Amino acid sequence: MNGVANGRLGKRKRADLFFRVLATASAAVVLFSLLLILGTILWKSVPALSLSMLTQTPKGGFYLGKEGGILNAILGSLYLAVGATVLALLLSLPLALYLNLYKGRASKTAVWTRFFLDVLWGVPSIVYGAFGFVVMLALGLRASLLAGMLTVALLEFPIMCRAIDEVMRLVPLELKEASDSLGATRFETALKVMVRQCAPGILTGALLAFGRGIGDAASVLFTAGFTDRVPASLADPAATLPLAIFFQLGTPFPEVQQRAYASAAVLTLIILLISLAGRAVSRKVTRHVVR
Repeated sequence: MNGVANGRLGKRKRADLFFRVLATASAAVVLFSLLLILGTILWKSVPALSLSMLTQTPKGGFYLGKEGGILNAILGSLYLAVGATVLALLLSLPLALYLNLYKGRASKTAVWTRFFLDVLWGVPSIVYGAFGFVVMLALGLRASLLAGMLTVALLEFPIMCRAIDEVMRLVPLELKEASDSLGATRFETALKVMVRQCAPGILTGALLAFGRGIGDAASVLFTAGFTDRVPASLADPAATLPLAIFFQLGTPFPEVQQRAYASAAVLTLIILLISLAGRAVSRKVTRHVVR
């Protein structure tokens, strides 16, 4: 009996060691891939990175390797992504609250709604761009910052909604029952219990959607347009960093291609800074979360 028990114990230890080594190797591959991507982008972008590139708009001959910068694309990306994320949040939060407070978790309405959101999440971004383009033509609109915002908001909506919904499904049922027992309405429970309890998750979902929106090129290719100027209104076309990278890499001039890698480095830095800021804010709102 002792021999059999020792054999089983040894087999479990070997299996445990195997999966630990596998997990460590997987983490190492992911970390190495990340460092390789970031290192390649930074190495190729160093010759083109300068203060003037970040503070100037493209000038005559910019796409031939002459003077100018990408300020128009930086501000255009921020305007578009922030506006789209706000619009997506205004759609996602009420729907997530409705599914978790007004509908049972196993109700057919909730199940089918989550299924359709998952389907929308998987739709390629170029399809959203084509849909936005068709709507623009039907309404007689032209490519503009507003059209890009609306299209990207549709792209972000299922991502943000499903992320917030999954967080709300983790809220203890006892909290809702305690709120009901105190005479709170469902609306009060939604704002004073669910939103505060899920604040870190809501912020995480918004950041996920923001990262997808600011880094997408296909959805804004036909809807936001492209311009060398900073948009002054929602009706003006807007340049974005992904499209700036796409157009610059397509030129045969090495100087312009280096600027494309510099644009990629700037885009990565923006996402990194916003993620760090989001984590800092998340730590502050976590004190409202019941564990």
